[in-house]
Order: sequence, then C-alpha cells, then structure tokens
Amino acid sequence: MKMTGAKMVVESLHQEGVEVVFGYPGGAIMNVYDEIYKQNYFQHILNRHEQASIIAAEGYARVTGKVGVAIVTSGPGFTNAVTGIADAYMDSIPLVVISGQVPTAIIGTDGFQEIDAVGISRPCTKHNYLVNKIEDLPRIIKEAFHIASTGRPGPVHIDIPKDITAEVADFIYPEEINLPTYKPTINFNKRQLKKAMEAISTAKKPLLYVGGGAILSNCAYEIRELAKKLNIPAVETLMARGVMGDENPLFFGMLGMHGEYSANMAAHETDLLISLGARFDDRVTGRLDEFASKAKVIHVDIDPTSIAKLVVPDYPIVGDLKVTVKAMIEAVEEYEFNDYSNWVELLRDYREKEPLRYIDSNEVIKPQWPIQRVGKLLGDRAIISTDVGQHQMWTAQFFPFSYPRQWVTSGGLGTMGFGLPAALGAARAMKEHDKVVINFTGDGSILMNIQELMTCVEYDLPVINIVLNNNYLGMVRQWQTMFYENRLSQTDLTAQPNFKMLVEAFGGIGYTVTTKDEFDKALKDAIEKKKPAMIEVIVARHEEVLPMVPNGHALNEMTLIKGER
Repeated sequence: MKMTGAKMVVESLHQEGVEVVFGYPGGAIMNVYDEIYKQNYFQHILNRHEQASIIAAEGYARVTGKVGVAIVTSGPGFTNAVTGIADAYMDSIPLVVISGQVPTAIIGTDGFQEIDAVGISRPCTKHNYLVNKIEDLPRIIKEAFHIASTGRPGPVHIDIPKDITAEVADFIYPEEINLPTYKPTINFNKRQLKKAMEAISTAKKPLLYVGGGAILSNCAYEIRELAKKLNIPAVETLMARGVMGDENPLFFGMLGMHGEYSANMAAHETDLLISLGARFDDRVTGRLDEFASKAKVIHVDIDPTSIAKLVVPDYPIVGDLKVTVKAMIEAVEEYEFNDYSNWVELLRDYREKEPLRYIDSNEVIKPQWPIQRVGKLLGDRAIISTDVGQHQMWTAQFFPFSYPRQWVTSGGLGTMGFGLPAALGAARAMKEHDKVVINFTGDGSILMNIQELMTCVEYDLPVINIVLNNNYLGMVRQWQTMFYENRLSQTDLTAQPNFKMLVEAFGGIGYTVTTKDEFDKALKDAIEKKKPAMIEVIVARHEEVLPMVPNGHALNEMTLIKGER
C-alpha cells in the first residue's frame, strides 16, 4: 500500500502496539501531526513543553516497562527535549523520540528552526537515525523499538526531514530485525557462573547489591527468591527501590550517600559483594578505594561496558539478569553454603542501633512526616514520583516501597522538574488501575515544569502533588550549611507564588496545610475528588537529609542524626 512518510510513522507506531504518544507539534513535524489527527490507533497527549513530553513518556515507560514514545519538532522543539532524553539515557529507560527536521535540501544551510539534532543526541542516546529515504522509514522505526527495549534499554532518536514525511512510497513493515552488529548477550558464560556460585558457597558475609537493572529486567521475584533460598541479605540503590520490598526480613535498606546505616555498614563489611544490575556510581560507592574493600566482587550486567568501568570484579558475568539469577537459583542444590544467620543478625543489630529516623515535632511539620503518612495511608496503592532535592532522598528513605515500578525518580541525571511530567505519564499508564499517583516535590523543583498542571487538567490525570515547602533550594542549602560555612548563596526561595491559587488557576484543586490534621484532611479530599491537586505543606526550614556520606569519605564514615531516639 502506498502512503506518505507521515502516515508511515503513524502506521508503524500502530504496528508496534503504541497506546499513547506524548508530544508537541511544530512546522517540521506538521505532516505527521496531520496524520495523527486522522488516526484512532493511539491517544496523543499534548504537553506544554517538549521536555515534559519526553519525561512523561519516561514516566509511562518506567511504570509499565513498555517503550515510551514522544514526538517533537525541529530546532528549539528538539533542544527542549534533550534534557528528557539525557535523563532516560542515564537511567536506561526505553524511549523512541521522533523529531521533525528541515527538508533535506535545506540541511546545512542554517534554515529556519534547523539544528543538528542527530549530532546533539549522539552522546545521550543508545542509537540515533537521520532518515534519508522514505523507503527506510518503516525499517528504522522497527529497529528503534527493538534497540530501545533490548539489551540495556535506552532512548533511540529518529530525525525525519519534512520532505520525507511528504513523499509517497509503498509501506511494508518488516516482520524481522536484521542488525548483525547489535546482538545483546542474553545467555551468561556457564563457567563464570560456576565460579560465582563457588565463591558464594565459601563466603561468610555475602551481600546482594541490587541496582536498577533488576527492575529493567523484571527480575524482582527471582532476586527475592535467591535471597530467601540462601538467607543472603540485600541492599538497594536509589533506582532499585521496591525490588526487595521494605518488609522483607533480608532487606537492609538503600545504600549510598544518603543510605541507611545498616546498608552502608553491610557494604563496608561484606566479604562477597554480589552486584545485580548495578553500576557502582559515585553516589553509591563513596570513596571508591574503600568501597567493599574487604570483599570479592561478582558483577552481573547485560551491558559489558558497565563491568570493570569503576570496580574491577573478580567474577564478571555478562548476560540478562533475569536469566542469570534464575540459573543461580537452579544451581543452589549443587553446592553447600555456609550459615549466614550471624551475618544477618549483625545487620539487624546495626539497624536497631541506628535506624532511619528524624526528630518529630508538634509545632511544625517535619518534611519526612508527610512521606511516612502517605505510606501508612496508601501503602501499595500509591505510585510515587519525585523531583530532585532533599524531598527525593527523604522519599527514598521513608516511603515503604513494596514492589518494583512503584517508584519513579530521576537517578543518574538528577533532573529538577522531573516529578510532575513523570507522574503525568505514570497516571496515564495507570488510568485503568486503582492506583493513586503522588508526586513528592519541593518549592524549587515544582516550578520548573509547573505548566504540566494544565496537561493533567485537560486529560483528567489526577496527580496529587505534595509540595514540601521550606522556602529553600533545600539540598543546595544543606551543602552550603555543611561544607561552605553557611554561606547561603542564591538558595533562599521566600519569594514564591501562592501555590493554592496557582493550581486553581490551572483548574486543579489546591490546599495549603500547616498541621498534621490539615494534611490528613487535604489528602483524603484530594483522593476522593480524583482531580489534579496540589497540597502545599509548610515544613521545617532547616531539616537535613541524614545519614550523609560527605564527598571523599567511605560509606562507614557517615554523618548521623543527633538527638533523642
């Protein structure tokens, strides 16, 4: 069947089973948007900024495991999208981003809204394409979805000149992929697995170090099973929250710069670190030469470039995490293992000695309290997103996550403005489920993509934004207090809008609360009304995120909270 390049884009998305597309139209992509107008295959959600379109597609992808799709125009449309693309790249989120481009004959002439989109996206995508022939378009889209979702996932960018979208050719959507140079390693090396299992069998203090790859590979059940079968304790990175489930007796918390005391001490004292889909980033390891310095290291990852990048493992295993962990479980019967009960008990003693805590107050709401309260009232019914700052770390610490993909946050890039559009995408994904999407945010972050309140209202996406308002850029202020002799340079945010009136101006529901009772009433009301909402919580101004491992220190050199238990 003959059709235009623009219609090929729409038909190809349909062939890939796409249910929703996020985007923003413009001149170079207008032919595609004309075809979107004519189709009824998928919903298009019009964000109010291209960065938000990409992040909303991320939110959708993070909670579903499907490929998120976003469409933007050329020039500033694409440059606005770059932060979202880079965010997805850092956190290995599968996206297909389609951008318009000036006509082929104009490329390189500084045409109106021309930018070298492929050149810009090269360092922050898994792969990218500039479409030169209409006949290549179906194949490229097919490949893009395959590349984005296999191996180590990531964003793939397709740049389509406007003349390609207007040309006509036969549409043949390929049934198979032919990429001889792209063959992700799924099956592990059996000899390496045998060595790893032998190392586990002789270890006295083994530790599962669980990273975001566990969620990407849908491997949570298998990791819980491995831990239970061997009685091995586990810790999680920021990106892995929910894999073990916080009620699991073998789970000892998040590790890293703001990790739990028991988790950081576990990493410090283990004699065998079993890394499952983690990448040893600086916010986890602290001082690298002291990280797990007493331990041999097993590193399982589907991406060979992640192995030995920062820590050289004794037992590297390249392969799909789910496949590998399943094989480890099956191999358990072939070995005799030590009794790790004393090791687990030691970590329980550490947790009892220094649990995650804060000093509550009856005079002012402490910022940790609303997070705990939402956890208590909603539990596993909640899908949680955050922006970036103190509130992000408090949420990771104090919300009781119970399953994977319950937690949506910006890890590697640390993108302020992430929370609201990501929650929007998650809410669209959960539209047919009995979930409540909560975005914990700060008074700094929320203003970076505040326009997406309008998108939530237009598409009836009942995101509840909980703004922990301390009138500061809180995390930067904390660093200035601790490491810059309290020189608070450009972190005071006392000049603010009226948040209640602001959300109401967009058509949502607004609340400002100063007491715990007011918070409970506002949250209950927002949940019942099922509309986009914002609960501004006036919180203590000078609360710190603790524990904290200062830069250049080892994980056991934590600054801990002082005061009464």
